[in-house]
Amino acid sequence: MTRTHQLEASLRSLRLSGMLDTLDARLSQARAGELGHLEFLSMLCEDEIARRDTAALDRRVKAAHFETTANLADYDFGFNPKVPVAAIRDLATLRFVDAGESVILHGPVGVGKTMIAQALGHAACRRGYTVAFTKTSRLLADLAGGHADRTWSTRLRRWARPDIVILDDFAMRDFTAPQADDLYEIVTERAGRSLIITANRAASDWYSLFPNPVVAESILDRLVNGAHHLAMEGRSYRPNTRPGRQQPAAEAPR
Repeated sequence: MTRTHQLEASLRSLRLSGMLDTLDARLSQARAGELGHLEFLSMLCEDEIARRDTAALDRRVKAAHFETTANLADYDFGFNPKVPVAAIRDLATLRFVDAGESVILHGPVGVGKTMIAQALGHAACRRGYTVAFTKTSRLLADLAGGHADRTWSTRLRRWARPDIVILDDFAMRDFTAPQADDLYEIVTERAGRSLIITANRAASDWYSLFPNPVVAESILDRLVNGAHHLAMEGRSYRPNTRPGRQQPAAEAPR
């Protein structure tokens, strides 16, 4: 067995596949005089770190359960000039996550609230934060199932754990008393951790959706007062994406 084969076997044994994948290329550089001994070792270590970072990012994105891959660069801010571009780009710095603050994106159907929320989530994953994306109705159904099979506490802890939870389609309909109680527990359990909420209604219209005004006040005082509120007004992208519909380049959503 040659020394190269011995090294490959050692890398496999140590599960250093990032080094193993680039070993031949780095050896070629070293033999050509492009890398000294320290540079050779340093580059192999950087290759392994890059592989691990990529794998960790893939795990975070998979665990988030996003509906789609989203990036702010893909959002056509020119399509709806009233969308608060500066505020969204400021949120993309993720300072709100470090501060444990929440974000509420509200506006009409189809304007891109869910896309922006998921783009912020993807940015957070790239920064090393953990994220969970869900429709609000699915979260409430999951917790309701926990009441039925006595796993409610376990499910609550799971939703409390991520650095960011994205609640899509919040305040779509009236909440039942058990749902309101579960929302209260989620909000209080996640104190100091960020929520990103998308809704068709502004937060001032949420109070009437709760059956108990005391519970409503308890939830919304914690949720609304410490959040960034972004009104996303404008036209819906969706009519322009119907099959066979072609738009001028200036209007086509990206």
